[in-house]
Amino acid sequence: MLRSLLLLLMPACLFAQPKPKKYRAKDMSAYLMVYFKDADHSLHFALSKDGHSFTDVNKGEAVIKGDTISEQKGIRDPYIYRAPDGMFYMALTDLHIYAQKEGLRNTLWERDAEKYGWGNNRGIVLMKSADLIHWSHTVLRVDTAFPELADIGCAWAPELIYDDVNKKTMMYFTVRFGNGKCKVYYTYMNKEFTAMETLPKPIFEHPKGKEYIDADITKVGTKYHMFYASHDAPSNIKQAVSDSLTSGYVYDSTRVDSEKGGDEAPTVYKLIGENKWILVYDIYSIKPHNFGFSETADFVTFKNLGHFNEGVMKSTNFTSPKHPAIIQITQKEALRIADNWKMEMTF
Repeated sequence: MLRSLLLLLMPACLFAQPKPKKYRAKDMSAYLMVYFKDADHSLHFALSKDGHSFTDVNKGEAVIKGDTISEQKGIRDPYIYRAPDGMFYMALTDLHIYAQKEGLRNTLWERDAEKYGWGNNRGIVLMKSADLIHWSHTVLRVDTAFPELADIGCAWAPELIYDDVNKKTMMYFTVRFGNGKCKVYYTYMNKEFTAMETLPKPIFEHPKGKEYIDADITKVGTKYHMFYASHDAPSNIKQAVSDSLTSGYVYDSTRVDSEKGGDEAPTVYKLIGENKWILVYDIYSIKPHNFGFSETADFVTFKNLGHFNEGVMKSTNFTSPKHPAIIQITQKEALRIADNWKMEMTF
Protein backbone atom coordinates (compact mmCIF):
# COMPACT_ATOMS: atom_id res chain seq x y z
CA MET A 1 0.00 0.00 0.00
CA LEU A 2 2.79 2.43 0.95
CA ARG A 3 4.68 1.66 -2.24
CA SER A 4 1.56 2.30 -4.32
CA LEU A 5 1.06 5.66 -2.65
CA LEU A 6 4.66 6.67 -3.25
CA LEU A 7 4.38 5.74 -6.92
CA LEU A 8 1.30 7.93 -7.26
CA LEU A 9 3.07 10.96 -5.84
CA MET A 10 6.47 10.74 -7.50
CA PRO A 11 7.07 13.11 -10.42
CA ALA A 12 5.33 11.91 -13.55
CA CYS A 13 8.47 12.34 -15.62
CA LEU A 14 10.01 9.31 -13.89
CA PHE A 15 7.48 6.94 -15.42
CA ALA A 16 7.06 5.52 -18.90
CA GLN A 17 3.50 6.77 -19.11
CA PRO A 18 1.53 7.78 -22.21
CA LYS A 19 2.21 11.19 -23.66
CA PRO A 20 -0.62 13.73 -23.32
CA LYS A 21 -3.05 13.38 -26.20
CA LYS A 22 -5.71 15.69 -27.51
CA TYR A 23 -9.13 14.11 -27.80
CA ARG A 24 -12.37 15.12 -29.46
CA ALA A 25 -15.85 14.94 -28.03
CA LYS A 26 -16.61 11.77 -30.00
CA ASP A 27 -13.74 9.97 -28.24
CA MET A 28 -15.36 10.29 -24.81
CA SER A 29 -16.93 7.18 -23.27
CA ALA A 30 -16.97 7.64 -19.47
CA TYR A 31 -16.81 10.10 -16.60
CA LEU A 32 -14.35 10.64 -13.77
CA MET A 33 -15.57 12.27 -10.57
CA VAL A 34 -13.13 13.63 -7.99
CA TYR A 35 -14.35 14.38 -4.49
CA PHE A 36 -13.26 14.33 -0.85
CA LYS A 37 -14.71 13.24 2.47
CA ASP A 38 -14.78 15.11 5.75
CA ALA A 39 -13.81 11.85 7.45
CA ASP A 40 -10.35 11.70 5.86
CA HIS A 41 -9.67 15.02 4.12
CA SER A 42 -8.26 13.08 1.16
CA LEU A 43 -8.78 12.67 -2.58
CA HIS A 44 -11.26 10.14 -3.98
CA PHE A 45 -12.03 8.98 -7.54
CA ALA A 46 -15.28 7.52 -8.89
CA LEU A 47 -16.04 6.30 -12.43
CA SER A 48 -19.25 6.21 -14.46
CA LYS A 49 -20.13 4.96 -17.92
CA ASP A 50 -23.51 6.71 -18.19
CA GLY A 51 -23.04 9.90 -16.16
CA HIS A 52 -25.66 8.80 -13.64
CA SER A 53 -24.26 5.82 -11.71
CA PHE A 54 -20.82 6.34 -10.11
CA THR A 55 -18.57 3.71 -8.54
CA ASP A 56 -15.62 4.59 -6.33
CA VAL A 57 -12.45 3.11 -7.81
CA ASN A 58 -11.00 2.19 -4.41
CA LYS A 59 -14.17 0.98 -2.64
CA GLY A 60 -14.67 4.32 -0.93
CA GLU A 61 -11.08 4.65 0.27
CA ALA A 62 -8.83 7.55 -0.73
CA VAL A 63 -6.65 7.31 -3.84
CA ILE A 64 -4.26 9.95 -2.47
CA LYS A 65 -4.05 10.79 1.22
CA GLY A 66 -4.37 14.47 2.02
CA ASP A 67 -1.52 14.41 4.53
CA THR A 68 0.94 13.42 1.77
CA ILE A 69 0.39 16.48 -0.42
CA SER A 70 -0.66 19.41 1.77
CA GLU A 71 0.80 21.69 4.43
CA GLN A 72 -2.27 21.34 6.66
CA LYS A 73 -2.24 17.53 6.28
CA GLY A 74 -5.62 17.56 4.62
CA ILE A 75 -7.30 18.65 1.40
CA ARG A 76 -10.78 19.78 0.43
CA ASP A 77 -12.63 20.90 -2.70
CA PRO A 78 -10.77 19.02 -5.47
CA TYR A 79 -11.23 20.21 -9.06
CA ILE A 80 -9.98 18.53 -12.24
CA TYR A 81 -9.79 19.63 -15.86
CA ARG A 82 -8.22 18.46 -19.10
CA ALA A 83 -6.12 21.19 -20.71
CA PRO A 84 -5.92 21.68 -24.50
CA ASP A 85 -2.44 20.10 -24.47
CA GLY A 86 -3.94 16.86 -23.13
CA MET A 87 -2.54 17.17 -19.60
CA PHE A 88 -4.77 16.80 -16.57
CA TYR A 89 -4.63 19.42 -13.84
CA MET A 90 -6.10 19.43 -10.35
CA ALA A 91 -6.39 22.22 -7.82
CA LEU A 92 -7.41 21.56 -4.20
CA THR A 93 -7.90 23.57 -1.03
CA ASP A 94 -5.06 23.05 1.47
CA LEU A 95 -7.16 22.88 4.65
CA HIS A 96 -7.93 20.43 7.44
CA ILE A 97 -10.91 21.57 9.51
CA TYR A 98 -10.39 18.88 12.20
CA ALA A 99 -6.62 19.22 12.52
CA GLN A 100 -6.70 20.25 16.19
CA LYS A 101 -9.00 17.38 17.15
CA GLU A 102 -6.73 14.93 15.33
CA GLY A 103 -3.58 16.27 16.98
CA LEU A 104 -2.14 17.86 13.85
CA ARG A 105 -1.92 21.35 15.38
CA ASN A 106 -2.47 22.99 18.76
CA THR A 107 -4.93 25.63 17.58
CA LEU A 108 -8.37 25.35 16.00
CA TRP A 109 -7.15 27.12 12.84
CA GLU A 110 -3.77 28.13 11.50
CA ARG A 111 -4.37 31.71 12.60
CA ASP A 112 -6.60 33.65 14.98
CA ALA A 113 -10.27 33.13 14.11
CA GLU A 114 -11.33 36.60 15.24
CA LYS A 115 -8.93 38.22 12.78
CA TYR A 116 -9.01 35.71 9.90
CA GLY A 117 -12.34 33.88 10.27
CA TRP A 118 -13.56 30.28 10.10
CA GLY A 119 -11.27 27.77 8.43
CA ASN A 120 -8.61 30.31 7.59
CA ASN A 121 -5.97 28.88 5.29
CA ARG A 122 -3.33 30.18 2.91
CA GLY A 123 -2.54 27.38 0.50
CA ILE A 124 -3.74 25.64 -2.65
CA VAL A 125 -2.45 22.24 -3.78
CA LEU A 126 -1.66 22.05 -7.51
CA MET A 127 -1.38 18.66 -9.23
CA LYS A 128 -0.50 17.59 -12.76
CA SER A 129 -0.66 14.27 -14.63
CA ALA A 130 -0.44 12.85 -18.13
CA ASP A 131 -2.27 9.60 -17.35
CA LEU A 132 -4.55 10.21 -14.32
CA ILE A 133 -2.46 7.75 -12.29
CA HIS A 134 0.87 9.44 -11.56
CA TRP A 135 0.70 12.98 -10.20
CA SER A 136 3.27 15.63 -9.43
CA HIS A 137 2.21 18.21 -6.85
CA THR A 138 3.08 21.67 -5.55
CA VAL A 139 1.75 23.64 -2.59
CA LEU A 140 1.02 27.19 -3.69
CA ARG A 141 1.20 29.60 -0.77
CA VAL A 142 -1.19 32.28 -1.94
CA ASP A 143 -0.34 34.71 0.87
CA THR A 144 3.32 34.91 -0.17
CA ALA A 145 2.80 34.90 -3.95
CA PHE A 146 2.16 38.66 -4.02
CA PRO A 147 2.60 41.25 -1.24
CA GLU A 148 -0.99 42.37 -1.75
CA LEU A 149 -2.24 38.92 -0.64
CA ALA A 150 -0.37 38.78 2.69
CA ASP A 151 -3.53 39.34 4.75
CA ILE A 152 -5.87 36.87 3.04
CA GLY A 153 -8.25 35.02 5.33
CA CYS A 154 -8.85 32.07 3.01
CA ALA A 155 -8.02 30.49 -0.34
CA TRP A 156 -10.84 28.04 -1.00
CA ALA A 157 -12.37 25.92 -3.76
CA PRO A 158 -9.95 26.57 -6.65
CA GLU A 159 -11.19 25.75 -10.15
CA LEU A 160 -9.56 25.81 -13.58
CA ILE A 161 -10.58 26.75 -17.10
CA TYR A 162 -8.72 27.46 -20.33
CA ASP A 163 -8.87 31.08 -21.49
CA ASP A 164 -9.24 30.91 -25.28
CA VAL A 165 -8.29 34.58 -25.66
CA ASN A 166 -5.15 34.64 -23.51
CA LYS A 167 -4.24 31.01 -24.34
CA LYS A 168 -3.56 30.21 -20.70
CA THR A 169 -4.98 28.17 -17.86
CA MET A 170 -6.98 30.41 -15.57
CA MET A 171 -7.52 29.56 -11.91
CA TYR A 172 -10.32 31.13 -9.93
CA PHE A 173 -10.98 30.63 -6.22
CA THR A 174 -12.71 32.02 -3.15
CA VAL A 175 -10.80 34.73 -1.29
CA ARG A 176 -11.49 36.93 1.68
CA PHE A 177 -9.18 39.43 3.29
CA GLY A 178 -8.90 39.16 7.05
CA ASN A 179 -12.35 38.24 8.30
CA GLY A 180 -14.20 40.13 5.57
CA LYS A 181 -16.65 38.94 2.94
CA CYS A 182 -15.80 36.12 0.58
CA LYS A 183 -15.79 36.61 -3.17
CA VAL A 184 -14.16 34.89 -6.14
CA TYR A 185 -10.88 36.05 -7.70
CA TYR A 186 -9.14 34.88 -10.87
CA THR A 187 -5.49 34.57 -11.93
CA TYR A 188 -3.43 33.01 -14.72
CA MET A 189 -1.09 30.10 -14.07
CA ASN A 190 2.45 29.60 -15.34
CA LYS A 191 3.19 26.90 -17.92
CA GLU A 192 4.63 24.57 -15.27
CA PHE A 193 1.41 24.86 -13.24
CA THR A 194 3.33 25.68 -10.09
CA ALA A 195 2.65 29.40 -9.57
CA MET A 196 0.38 32.32 -10.36
CA GLU A 197 1.61 34.70 -13.03
CA THR A 198 -0.83 37.51 -12.30
CA LEU A 199 -2.20 39.16 -9.17
CA PRO A 200 -5.69 37.72 -8.54
CA LYS A 201 -8.59 40.07 -9.30
CA PRO A 202 -12.30 39.85 -8.46
CA ILE A 203 -14.35 38.20 -11.21
CA PHE A 204 -17.81 39.24 -10.00
CA GLU A 205 -19.32 41.62 -7.47
CA HIS A 206 -22.59 40.55 -5.86
CA PRO A 207 -24.93 43.54 -6.49
CA LYS A 208 -26.65 43.08 -3.12
CA GLY A 209 -23.38 43.08 -1.24
CA LYS A 210 -23.71 39.43 -0.28
CA GLU A 211 -20.65 37.25 -0.01
CA TYR A 212 -20.43 34.28 -2.32
CA ILE A 213 -18.14 31.28 -2.75
CA ASP A 214 -17.44 28.21 -4.90
CA ALA A 215 -17.77 29.56 -8.43
CA ASP A 216 -17.89 27.10 -11.35
CA ILE A 217 -17.72 28.37 -14.95
CA THR A 218 -18.94 26.45 -17.99
CA LYS A 219 -18.65 27.78 -21.55
CA VAL A 220 -21.64 26.94 -23.76
CA GLY A 221 -21.44 28.40 -27.25
CA THR A 222 -20.30 31.99 -26.78
CA LYS A 223 -21.67 32.35 -23.24
CA TYR A 224 -19.98 31.73 -19.91
CA HIS A 225 -22.29 30.37 -17.21
CA MET A 226 -21.00 30.90 -13.68
CA PHE A 227 -22.75 29.01 -10.89
CA TYR A 228 -21.90 29.93 -7.32
CA ALA A 229 -23.07 29.53 -3.72
CA SER A 230 -24.73 32.79 -2.70
CA HIS A 231 -24.64 33.39 1.04
CA ASP A 232 -28.27 34.33 1.43
CA ALA A 233 -30.33 32.60 4.11
CA PRO A 234 -29.86 29.76 3.47
CA SER A 235 -26.90 29.49 1.14
CA ASN A 236 -28.13 28.50 -2.33
CA ILE A 237 -26.99 28.10 -5.91
CA LYS A 238 -27.34 31.00 -8.34
CA GLN A 239 -26.18 31.62 -11.89
CA ALA A 240 -24.59 34.64 -13.58
CA VAL A 241 -23.95 34.75 -17.34
CA SER A 242 -21.45 36.73 -19.40
CA ASP A 243 -20.06 37.06 -22.92
CA SER A 244 -16.58 37.30 -21.38
CA LEU A 245 -14.73 34.83 -19.17
CA THR A 246 -13.38 37.35 -16.69
CA SER A 247 -15.97 40.14 -16.53
CA GLY A 248 -19.51 41.24 -17.29
CA TYR A 249 -21.41 38.57 -15.35
CA VAL A 250 -25.06 39.55 -14.96
CA TYR A 251 -26.70 38.83 -11.61
CA ASP A 252 -29.86 36.69 -11.59
CA SER A 253 -31.76 36.31 -8.32
CA THR A 254 -33.24 32.94 -9.32
CA ARG A 255 -32.31 30.00 -7.11
CA VAL A 256 -31.43 27.18 -9.52
CA ASP A 257 -31.06 24.27 -7.08
CA SER A 258 -34.02 22.32 -5.70
CA GLU A 259 -33.18 22.30 -1.99
CA LYS A 260 -34.94 23.81 1.00
CA GLY A 261 -31.82 24.01 3.11
CA GLY A 262 -28.31 25.27 2.48
CA ASP A 263 -26.00 23.97 -0.22
CA GLU A 264 -22.77 24.94 -1.95
CA ALA A 265 -20.03 23.74 -4.32
CA PRO A 266 -21.89 23.72 -7.65
CA THR A 267 -20.27 22.06 -10.66
CA VAL A 268 -21.52 21.27 -14.17
CA TYR A 269 -20.70 18.45 -16.58
CA LYS A 270 -22.04 17.63 -20.04
CA LEU A 271 -23.60 14.29 -20.87
CA ILE A 272 -21.71 12.52 -23.65
CA GLY A 273 -23.43 12.74 -27.01
CA GLU A 274 -26.36 14.75 -25.66
CA ASN A 275 -27.31 18.40 -25.52
CA LYS A 276 -27.77 18.10 -21.77
CA TRP A 277 -25.76 19.17 -18.76
CA ILE A 278 -26.02 18.09 -15.13
CA LEU A 279 -25.59 20.58 -12.32
CA VAL A 280 -24.31 19.02 -9.09
CA TYR A 281 -24.23 20.69 -5.69
CA ASP A 282 -23.12 19.68 -2.22
CA ILE A 283 -25.94 19.69 0.35
CA TYR A 284 -24.25 20.40 3.68
CA SER A 285 -27.55 21.00 5.49
CA ILE A 286 -28.57 17.33 5.56
CA LYS A 287 -27.10 14.31 7.33
CA PRO A 288 -25.45 12.34 5.98
CA HIS A 289 -23.97 14.69 3.39
CA ASN A 290 -25.22 14.10 -0.12
CA PHE A 291 -25.20 15.63 -3.57
CA GLY A 292 -28.17 17.14 -5.34
CA PHE A 293 -28.56 17.04 -9.12
CA SER A 294 -30.43 19.06 -11.75
CA GLU A 295 -30.49 18.59 -15.52
CA THR A 296 -30.67 21.36 -18.10
CA ALA A 297 -30.56 21.75 -21.86
CA ASP A 298 -30.84 25.53 -22.02
CA PHE A 299 -29.39 26.79 -18.69
CA VAL A 300 -32.74 28.43 -18.02
CA THR A 301 -34.92 25.55 -16.85
CA PHE A 302 -33.52 22.90 -14.49
CA LYS A 303 -35.12 19.51 -13.92
CA ASN A 304 -34.63 18.16 -10.40
CA LEU A 305 -32.95 14.73 -10.46
CA GLY A 306 -32.93 14.37 -6.68
CA HIS A 307 -30.06 13.11 -4.55
CA PHE A 308 -27.65 10.20 -4.82
CA ASN A 309 -29.54 6.92 -4.35
CA GLU A 310 -32.95 8.58 -4.23
CA GLY A 311 -33.63 8.58 -7.96
CA VAL A 312 -31.75 8.21 -11.23
CA MET A 313 -28.39 9.23 -9.70
CA LYS A 314 -26.49 6.42 -7.94
CA SER A 315 -23.37 6.12 -5.78
CA THR A 316 -22.81 2.39 -5.76
CA ASN A 317 -20.14 1.86 -3.09
CA PHE A 318 -19.53 5.13 -1.24
CA THR A 319 -21.41 7.56 0.99
CA SER A 320 -21.07 11.12 2.33
CA PRO A 321 -19.10 12.59 -0.59
CA LYS A 322 -18.16 16.27 -0.55
CA HIS A 323 -17.48 18.93 -3.21
CA PRO A 324 -17.34 17.08 -6.55
CA ALA A 325 -15.90 17.83 -9.98
CA ILE A 326 -16.60 15.65 -13.03
CA ILE A 327 -14.94 15.37 -16.44
CA GLN A 328 -15.42 13.21 -19.50
CA ILE A 329 -12.73 10.63 -20.22
CA THR A 330 -12.04 8.03 -22.88
CA GLN A 331 -12.63 4.30 -22.56
CA LYS A 332 -8.88 3.69 -22.46
CA GLU A 333 -8.45 6.23 -19.65
CA ALA A 334 -11.32 4.74 -17.65
CA LEU A 335 -9.93 1.22 -17.98
CA ARG A 336 -6.46 2.41 -16.99
CA ILE A 337 -7.84 3.93 -13.79
CA ALA A 338 -9.97 0.86 -13.05
CA ASP A 339 -7.04 -1.48 -13.61
CA ASN A 340 -4.74 0.54 -11.38
CA TRP A 341 -7.11 0.22 -8.41
CA LYS A 342 -8.25 -3.32 -9.26
CA MET A 343 -11.79 -2.21 -10.00
CA GLU A 344 -13.87 -4.35 -12.34
CA MET A 345 -15.06 -2.35 -15.33
CA THR A 346 -16.14 -3.45 -18.81
CA PHE A 347 -17.44 -1.62 -21.85
